[in-house]
Amino acid sequence: MAAIWQILGLGSLAALAGACFVVQATVNTELRRALGSASWASFVSYLGGTLVMLAVILVIREPLPTAGAVAKSSWLHWTGGLFGAVYVVITIMLLPRLGAATLLALFVTGQMIASLAFDHYGLMGLTRQPADALRLLGAALLVAGVVLIRR
Repeated sequence: MAAIWQILGLGSLAALAGACFVVQATVNTELRRALGSASWASFVSYLGGTLVMLAVILVIREPLPTAGAVAKSSWLHWTGGLFGAVYVVITIMLLPRLGAATLLALFVTGQMIASLAFDHYGLMGLTRQPADALRLLGAALLVAGVVLIRR
């Protein structure tokens, strides 16, 4: 019974994160309209996120990473912000053209296809999970869902 509540709790958090995606995309798009710039809207979005994370770090008293921990990391590990910036700018540009449902469906499809490849090849230290027929069918159904939502 506890496992069911854990799954429901984690699923609810994941759904909340998905809802936050739509809110963030819409807020950023409206800021782009107001400022006349996707780049500045993205900058403001990241600045806000940076300030919130700094506050969290200060409140929970998270220590600075050690030099050893930084040295153990690869340069690739430091590129998350780059990929996040690409995602935010693309979101700001496409949301008004595609609508929230189509944009989210396309993002989920892209995430699923990339995830299947990462799992299949065990990229970046992931445990290999072959892209079997059922996993590929699931991805195909997502693509079909995009087509149905976009009509």
